[in-house]
Amino acid sequence: MSSNPFRTGRGRRGATALALATVLALTAAACGDDGSGAGGDKGDEGSGKGEITFWDNNGGVRTDIWKEIIADFEKANPDIKVKYVGIPAESVQSKYDTAIQGGGLPDVGGMGTAMLSAFAVQGALDPVGDRIDKSALKGKLSQAMVDSVLSAGGGKELYTVPTSANNGTLWYRTDLFEEAGLEEPSTWPKFFEAAEKLTDTGKNRFGYTIRGGEGSIAQALDATYGQSGITSFWDGDKTTVNDPKNVEALEKYVGLYKKATPSADVNNDFKKMVAQWDSGQIGMLSHNLGSYQDHLKALDGKFRGIPNPTQEDGTRVQISNPVDGLALFKSSKNKEAAWKFMEFAVGHESNSKWNESAGAIPSNTEAAGDDWIQKAEATKLAAAALNDGTIKIVQLPYYLPDWNAISKADNEPNFQKVLLGKMSAKDFLDTLAEQLNEAQAEWKQQQ
Repeated sequence: MSSNPFRTGRGRRGATALALATVLALTAAACGDDGSGAGGDKGDEGSGKGEITFWDNNGGVRTDIWKEIIADFEKANPDIKVKYVGIPAESVQSKYDTAIQGGGLPDVGGMGTAMLSAFAVQGALDPVGDRIDKSALKGKLSQAMVDSVLSAGGGKELYTVPTSANNGTLWYRTDLFEEAGLEEPSTWPKFFEAAEKLTDTGKNRFGYTIRGGEGSIAQALDATYGQSGITSFWDGDKTTVNDPKNVEALEKYVGLYKKATPSADVNNDFKKMVAQWDSGQIGMLSHNLGSYQDHLKALDGKFRGIPNPTQEDGTRVQISNPVDGLALFKSSKNKEAAWKFMEFAVGHESNSKWNESAGAIPSNTEAAGDDWIQKAEATKLAAAALNDGTIKIVQLPYYLPDWNAISKADNEPNFQKVLLGKMSAKDFLDTLAEQLNEAQAEWKQQQ
């Protein structure tokens, strides 16, 4: 075993494999054609009529718009009724896990790429690629989102129909930039120049706010790959995270801490980071499209949201953002009716309506051209960057069973050590790389 003090060894990996084996065993014991909807139940196409159950993976936040779409669907399909169940985002994964083991899975469920592989590997999901090819959705889904879903599921099957993406956005204060005579931070050199020039610690003004707490790893990797220009997460069976170009890029990014950012940033989760930026004393913020309404209320239009900075030659590289989607559960006894609902929900009109409500990028490429998105500048720019074919997306390995543990529990504390000068950027990325390479090797052995 490695002597590296920051490495989590095979003990946890073995525990992960044992836990998965236990889940699969429990699943098999719970299965059978008893109508309980347990994981592993093969289900049936059904009559295409009757009642289906839909679990919303962000219940409460999007309940109203889903109920509107369901009403539209039931009007167009009077022989099908949709039972809506709203589940809070923070508890949806445990809810699915419980149902896979003990029964009670829905016919259709909302599912993001971050949790997709955990359910695909348990055999709980029906692949939907062939259904898409035979439907009105063929050729009308964002290829970038399809690629992310395919990668998250292990690369062989498409396990959800993508509905939306919430792309990384660089928000900046137009009034502060104008006062300082700065151009918009459209490239990484302009970003770093602005971070420095907008900082006046004596007046408690800073150029940037960095995410040092929960959720920090994805943002740090976005800035790292965006600067280095490396376009793949893997080089053969080894990760590129600790490539020397990435080490140099991360060093420059974390170098902003306390020089061009508040010291409190070391504990920032997204809520603290957004609230801090909305206070009006900070020039730039990296976050997704979801915080637009917060900025609008706080900053009275004195801001813009643009896609992540490019390199000087205009090349834009970013990591994959979680893509939300609709999954068809294998245990469904009425897959024909369930698919009709999914196809309707991701159709032009419904997908446009849902994403306008959420302020997200529609997966349906026809919806991406609708009037509302032309008027929502940040979303319009993000959609164009995602869909114009020029962006290079580094696919994060959501398919690895250990990905969440590695990117959160193992390395968020280490990233804080980097910010505080207690760990070098190289040691941080080397530690991350060692864990990822081991997880990738174990995953490939199971294929």
